[in-house]
Amino acid sequence: MSTLTRKEQLPLVTARSGSRRASAFLARRSLAAHRRAWAAVFAAAGAAAALLGAFALVLGSLLSARPPVERYAGADAVVAADQKVSYTAKPWGSEPRTVSAYLPERVRLDRALVAKAAAVDGVAAAVADDSVPVALGDGTAATGRSWESAALTPYRLTGGRAPGGDDEVVLDAASAPAGTGPGGTVTLRAGGPAREYTVSGLAESRGGTPAPAVFFTEARLTALAGHPRTVDAIGVVAERGVSPEALRGALRAALPDATDQHRAVRVLTGAERGEGERVDAPAGRNDLLAMLASVAGTVVLVALLVISSTIAQAVHQRSGELALLRAVGASPRQLRSAVGREAGRVAATAAVLGGIGSVPLGFLMRSLLGTEALPLPVPLWLPFGAGAVGALVVALAARPVAMLAARRVTRLRPSAALGEAGAAEPSDPGRFRTVAGLLLALAGVSSAGLATTQGGQAAALAASGSATSLVIAVALLGPRIAEVAVRVLGAPMRRSAGVSGFLAARSGAAHTRRLGAALTPVVLVTAFVCVQLAAASTLERAADRQAAAALRADLMVTGPAGGLPDGVAGAVRGTPGVAAATGVLRSAVLLAHREAGEPVLDRLPVLGVTAGQLASTVDPGVTAGDLADLTGTGTVALGADRADGLDAGVGDRVELRLGDGTKVAPRVVAVYERSLGVGEFLFPREALVDHVSAARDQAVLVRTDGTGPEAAATALRDALAPYGGVRIGPATDDAVRSAPATSGQDDALVVIGVGVIGGFALLAVVSTLTLITVGRRRELRLLRLVGAGRGQLTRMLVLETALVAFAGLAIGTLVAAVPLTAFSVALAGSAPYMVPARYGALALAVVVAAAAGTLLPARTGR
Repeated sequence: MSTLTRKEQLPLVTARSGSRRASAFLARRSLAAHRRAWAAVFAAAGAAAALLGAFALVLGSLLSARPPVERYAGADAVVAADQKVSYTAKPWGSEPRTVSAYLPERVRLDRALVAKAAAVDGVAAAVADDSVPVALGDGTAATGRSWESAALTPYRLTGGRAPGGDDEVVLDAASAPAGTGPGGTVTLRAGGPAREYTVSGLAESRGGTPAPAVFFTEARLTALAGHPRTVDAIGVVAERGVSPEALRGALRAALPDATDQHRAVRVLTGAERGEGERVDAPAGRNDLLAMLASVAGTVVLVALLVISSTIAQAVHQRSGELALLRAVGASPRQLRSAVGREAGRVAATAAVLGGIGSVPLGFLMRSLLGTEALPLPVPLWLPFGAGAVGALVVALAARPVAMLAARRVTRLRPSAALGEAGAAEPSDPGRFRTVAGLLLALAGVSSAGLATTQGGQAAALAASGSATSLVIAVALLGPRIAEVAVRVLGAPMRRSAGVSGFLAARSGAAHTRRLGAALTPVVLVTAFVCVQLAAASTLERAADRQAAAALRADLMVTGPAGGLPDGVAGAVRGTPGVAAATGVLRSAVLLAHREAGEPVLDRLPVLGVTAGQLASTVDPGVTAGDLADLTGTGTVALGADRADGLDAGVGDRVELRLGDGTKVAPRVVAVYERSLGVGEFLFPREALVDHVSAARDQAVLVRTDGTGPEAAATALRDALAPYGGVRIGPATDDAVRSAPATSGQDDALVVIGVGVIGGFALLAVVSTLTLITVGRRRELRLLRLVGAGRGQLTRMLVLETALVAFAGLAIGTLVAAVPLTAFSVALAGSAPYMVPARYGALALAVVVAAAAGTLLPARTGR
């Protein structure tokens, strides 16, 4: 503002009615004079708007997503059981609350409802629809259905006739083996050893594009499905002229409200019909929504921290100028308004560009998620709305942050402001800021301590809260932390680097606020990336170790995605060289409980095993009870951590819902310690088999006798040849893991969470350090004038960069270590772990970003 003429200063002393014009004038002039300083704010605001808009686009797509209608494309309505369950509890000191969750297994309907649906006015046909996994002779996976249900897609015969006996089938023409036609034979594996069927006809889909299908007679399909009194769903075809709304109303009025004491009937029409095909899709969508919403919340926090830090530094670098304006008569209100207008204009422009950029970024994130089973629609309004959300949040946040940052200088009396105008920067961070930072640090440590006493989601939430509190505390205590860093690292720099070290140490000691602002984004990116990567690595490592310790089998038998045919486990046990064999059936249960007083429905993966020979193939580390008692339909074995959380022991009962929503209260017969590896519940296979969508083992674990694994594997190949498609190989940890180690979607979330947000935080490192360096150009020129050489200044800047990078990495690692240790002790019982190569990549990225933000902008200032 020293370039202002006396004529241009007149608006500063206008009457109160001219205050707005004076503020607008100051904003225009200052914005033009400080373009380089505001460039860092522009970059941070634009990136924040792009990220927020991208997450808004993905979340909006998920909220409107529905499974595609393929199998029921020819049906006007689908009658299915409700896949949701609810749990109501009264939190501490408030009204009762209800939470809901989707069931992981298909809930079936009473077969008597088929006749009731067919008798409803306006219904032309009601067809029972069941399915079974089928494999063709060449290994192609298909879905077995009844020929009556072919009308629901619809399929039409292109040759031959409908199946007339249990040994006849109609093949999907698109997936039939080459050369196979009516009158020929085909080898199929469905529910037992492979057998030959006569091909009575070929059919092709005239509606959707469903998975390959094989059509049996109704009687044969019912026998293969294994649940003759229930059906998966009922497809309904309406009479001509009956609208979907009228059909829905008539079916709802005619069908009962519940199939038993806790399951309601749903009538699905239009796009809802896809939910009748893929019962797991809504649950997967909700899980993905919850995880993305959590990441999006972190994005909002990081964006606000970065924007606040960048704007505050930009304003602090102009403290002398603002103090001078205050001294010559500008009112506090005028100055705050002028600074707010500047920040608002910069952020608004950046937010608009960021909002535009959020659309391709959002589509990139959608592609990473790979939700083929649940296509994500993009309504025409969504990209515009998502971009507007990101832009609006950033634009609204910028102005109040800038006005608050300018509050200290603008409150000074004009006479006091004269002394402040000569100061390089305010040296005292303020008592309020220091106290708030200390309180947040204490809250973060306390939250970490609380996490060590919790389990499951409660421990994760407490650790997350601890990390958030500590990062904000570091941002508030930046100048104080910088003082400590300079005291610790300043002496070594002075001794080892001569004049350059002396200059770097003195500069850091004289400008602790500036150094604190430089440290904040480095701490942020280090803490965030460490927490995200180390938490997953710690649990994965602990689970791998426990699963490896629990595995006693030498070999395992696996099959296609649909599972092993019936009878494989029995055939394995009767094979020479096999000492013990245990089939593994996977499912999930829902546990209703309260965490911190709030009602929670947790969906937990479980294994169903046969107890007879379990001790020889799996050792979960029993600490109480006996796994030999794990028989019948009313027993369960329980992980030690979950047992402590439920206050349950051997002989007690635990209330659960099985995968299809059936309420059970099995008796605990054993407690074991390797729950991260084999899951928190072990059930007898017979307790789960009637409550899963497909009652097929995913693996059979084999313990060999003295003949050795090679001889046993050879015998197993001969014994299992009639089943076809089975694989025999060495037993691996995945066979006893209650859930797969990783999935493509998990990897995508890591890329989005760490890559996108970590990249944004690194951009904040570069932009903040660039802003600081631009503000130091006068200082660097002065050092040149008093005799400092270019080489000395370059070494000084390198040392300062090293100070920022090293101190930021150390403090960020410490900030991450506090909640990570609590989290790891609570859930894994071990110290946190992070792959060294990943930490090395993080450190390298921080050093490169710090150097780019410090050394490159300083080249023109020397």
